[in-house]
Amino acid sequence: MSRRLTFLFAVAAGAAIANLYWAQPLLGFIAADLHAGTATAGWLVTATQVGYAVGVLLLVPLGDVLDRRRFVPVMLLTSAAALLLCALAPSIGVLILAVGVLGVTTISGQVLTPLAGDLAGDAHRGRIVGVVGSGTLTGILASRAISGFVADAAGWRAIFGLAAGVAVLLAILLHRAIPPLAPRTRMPYPALIASVGGVVVRERAARWTLVLAATGFASFTLLWTALTFLLSGPPFEYPVPVIGSFGLAGLAGALVVQRAGRLHDRGWSLPATGAAWVLALGAFAVAAFAGRSVVLIVIVLIMIDVALQAQALLNRARLFAVSHVARSRLNTALGIGNFIGGALGSAAATVLWSVGGWTAVTTTGMGLCCFALAVWALGRRGPLVVRGATADHGEG
Repeated sequence: MSRRLTFLFAVAAGAAIANLYWAQPLLGFIAADLHAGTATAGWLVTATQVGYAVGVLLLVPLGDVLDRRRFVPVMLLTSAAALLLCALAPSIGVLILAVGVLGVTTISGQVLTPLAGDLAGDAHRGRIVGVVGSGTLTGILASRAISGFVADAAGWRAIFGLAAGVAVLLAILLHRAIPPLAPRTRMPYPALIASVGGVVVRERAARWTLVLAATGFASFTLLWTALTFLLSGPPFEYPVPVIGSFGLAGLAGALVVQRAGRLHDRGWSLPATGAAWVLALGAFAVAAFAGRSVVLIVIVLIMIDVALQAQALLNRARLFAVSHVARSRLNTALGIGNFIGGALGSAAATVLWSVGGWTAVTTTGMGLCCFALAVWALGRRGPLVVRGATADHGEG
């Protein structure tokens, strides 16, 4: 993993994950242009996320059994075709179908991350995975701002056409840059999908790490979902573009993720994970007093992004150390767990806001952090310790 290849992986992972978020700030534009109701346009977000969950479950595990030098470019080209369909969609129904297909196919970032772990040496794996992870986070945070800017300049269809061109370019570059690699293992597809659960059941460190990861993602979406309610109401009453700009505070997390990878390489993964959760707890405590202060809200967002993105990277790096041959499947399990945690966090934010407002949200956030710290304290000397990478028993 040269610096050039690491940077290319980071850019490609960020561009792939950004495809999930192009439409989110444009729902009003799309609804007006396609003569659809706002509620109907909201299904664009749901279809994209559900499609992505299906892709993570059914396609990402193939990274363990296919030649990724071919697999990644094929997925990028497929997502480019879906993006073109989005750009040309004549109706809201076709667009919903197109973004669903886009969600399924835009999983190349989830294949590139474990591939980076395979190509990196043991002494640098955390740093390399951290750089690629920072690209993913940057793609998430920057996508909304880029989408709004392009839509204002050239219409909402332009961002999908532009993203299609980027996907094609990245497919060509990655096909040339990824070295030939033999598949990590060989097995029939049904057995491959079933083995996602099998490797989690077999590896105790994976199970405990997945609990921490899902809790982190639930905490993250809990805060960001409630933040939309907070900033759109009194005393702030900010418009959607302004609310979206608060996401730029999360870029601090993208920078810290790279440093967190170095901590893993030095053997400090578990202590750093505990420190990250203490910081997250502090962030929710500060958030309890930030309901009427923009300055405090920005401070909270920086703290929470640094804390939760750092622990997310450390969780991923530890998972990749569990097994040499099942990293794509472990990444699949991580993605599924995060998806469930994120969905529960968003749903909880909606319910909590209607019941107790910002106070209920921040109190629940502190509770989640205390739960994670309890899991960390119980597991840091046993269940969370990775004893050594293993091979999947019975595979050939």
